[in-house]
Amino acid sequence: MRTTRVTVAALLAAAVLTLTACGGEPAKTGGVTQIAGGQSNAKAATLLDRPFTKPELVLTDTTGNPWNLREQTKGKPTLIYFGYTNCPDVCPLTMSNIAVAKKALPKADQDNLRVVFVTTDPERDTPESLSAWLKSQDPSFIGLTGNFATIQAAARTLGIGIDPATTGADGKVVSMHGAQVIAFSPKTDEGYVLYGESTTVDDYTKDLPKLIKGENP
Repeated sequence: MRTTRVTVAALLAAAVLTLTACGGEPAKTGGVTQIAGGQSNAKAATLLDRPFTKPELVLTDTTGNPWNLREQTKGKPTLIYFGYTNCPDVCPLTMSNIAVAKKALPKADQDNLRVVFVTTDPERDTPESLSAWLKSQDPSFIGLTGNFATIQAAARTLGIGIDPATTGADGKVVSMHGAQVIAFSPKTDEGYVLYGESTTVDDYTKDLPKLIKGENP
């Protein structure tokens, strides 16, 4: 088995093609219902040949205070995910998978890990609603909201595409966003590993001990 390596340029070029539609009914076969299932022989982790620079991003956290991504996560192993709380499938399952895997870490490593959830639907995801949603996942998870254009621009620097939320004819709000999780090294503060929406609890459980140390999974 080998870990896939891709170029940052390729990820940025493909960002618009990797959007996930959230807001409709959960898929009944394949897709979302298979996220927590088994995978092929390929590893879940994608190592980047040139790591991403951590975005210069200041948003509002769940207490209503400014939160500086670079300053608050400096020297800490960090996972960043862009999604929204009204998502019926991919977003909650991704965060749940990370939360379960995190519990398998030693207490000191759990305390050191930063998991940052940046909303792609800031009009509905207030600090209060983010706080309530994340507490059901893991109270230590960090939720950020703010100006959509600012969030979208930061996501793009990480090869993650985000479209403004839209309302369909049926009245349901649909948010299109990339479903990648980016891991940042505590050694370099650079995003060097990417995980897709099919990453399982077992994948995160296996890789987190190495990500905590800034090692390649």
